[in-house]
Amino acid sequence: MKKFLTLALAIAVMAIGTLTAQAREQIRIVGSSTVYPFASYVAEEFGATTGKPTPVIESTGSGGGHKLFAAGTDLNTPDITNSSRRMKTKEFDKNMAIGNKKIVEIVIGYDGIAIAFNKANPDLNLTRKDLLLAVAAEVPVNGKLVANPYKRWNEINPALPAKPILVYGPPTSSGTRDAFEELVMEKASKKLAGYGKKKYSKIRQDGIYVPAGENDNLIVQKLAKDKNALGIFGYSFLEENSDRIKGAMVDGVKPIPANISSGKYPVSRSLFFYVKVDHLKKVPGLAEYVDMFLSEQMIGTNGLLKDIGLIPLPDADRTAVRTRWTKRQPLTKADLEHK
Repeated sequence: MKKFLTLALAIAVMAIGTLTAQAREQIRIVGSSTVYPFASYVAEEFGATTGKPTPVIESTGSGGGHKLFAAGTDLNTPDITNSSRRMKTKEFDKNMAIGNKKIVEIVIGYDGIAIAFNKANPDLNLTRKDLLLAVAAEVPVNGKLVANPYKRWNEINPALPAKPILVYGPPTSSGTRDAFEELVMEKASKKLAGYGKKKYSKIRQDGIYVPAGENDNLIVQKLAKDKNALGIFGYSFLEENSDRIKGAMVDGVKPIPANISSGKYPVSRSLFFYVKVDHLKKVPGLAEYVDMFLSEQMIGTNGLLKDIGLIPLPDADRTAVRTRWTKRQPLTKADLEHK
């Protein structure tokens, strides 16, 4: 009996080891929900044309992806993390501390953060100040910061509709949330005397701003049902659902590709992914996947990813990104400190 149990255990261990090896033949990618549609498109094309397994991609949010990426260097950790913001210096430090010394930073293109709403509504022009006062936890009243009392848009700005404020937006783990706080709330609050000309980015928690998880399609569904609601997400989701929703102008500028790539649209940002160089020789197809992602076919001026909402980089910038990847040029802390 004892010999039988020992043999059974050995067979089970071998089976688990085989399954683990098979599972890890697939590239593992985590991170941003905004980058997810682009990475998924490339992954499907990679699986269909190379004969290699289709990479596994999890939409964890940028923050969640960076945590998983920096959890170690072994094959239980992701090979790539997608990010709708640049890696933070503290995240870089975490990678260095656990031995993930060689990371290549890839910029794939531009994205705008859309402030979207049901297409049945009239056009809407919001300033960054309007958005700040709608979602901030505290707002200046008579020179002092108080708990946000605003319930309707016209209470903030008489030119806006007398509709209830309801905003579905990204959670704290999201790079879109980070970018919205930086590009909208912090920019606007520095210009308002009530904030002491300091950056302010604390979002209210009284049910008017509703964190809607990492699946931006759920926000689109909510906007399709509720004509009063606004949603915050990447431009690609606005592009893909233009039959149901449309984007508000921000500071008088429309969220269209030309305005996003030029930086004229004030809530524009770059999109990234980060590659764990130590995994290149351990995970079949990893380098080839990145090569395909950076090809003209995917991210070029008329690339396939443009059709689903990616705003291409200028020619010189695409060349620079490919050169950095070809040389496996590692990201440094100085790169992050000198943005």
